[in-house]
Amino acid sequence: MKAQRWMWIAWPSFLMAGVLEMLVFAVVDPTELHWLGAPLELSRSGVYTLAFFVFWACTFGSSALTTLLSMSPFEVNRCPLPATDRPDGCPKQERSPSSH
Repeated sequence: MKAQRWMWIAWPSFLMAGVLEMLVFAVVDPTELHWLGAPLELSRSGVYTLAFFVFWACTFGSSALTTLLSMSPFEVNRCPLPATDRPDGCPKQERSPSSH
């Protein structure tokens, strides 16, 4: 399930990074970019590559936050340990018959 959730995050963010790359560089010439007042010392391909990974990281963060916020309370509070091995603070701890 975790691998599937990671793909729900990575694949749409990858696609959106590609779209952002096309939109930004349709109007911006990478050879005319400056950083802190100095021209970038990267090739055109280097700027495209760096921008793609920056766009991917931003959209990945957005998709990850959306996935986190869409989780149900059960998923968030679920304890991965069997009931007998759970610590006292672990949610959904089953009571022993003597404590009822």
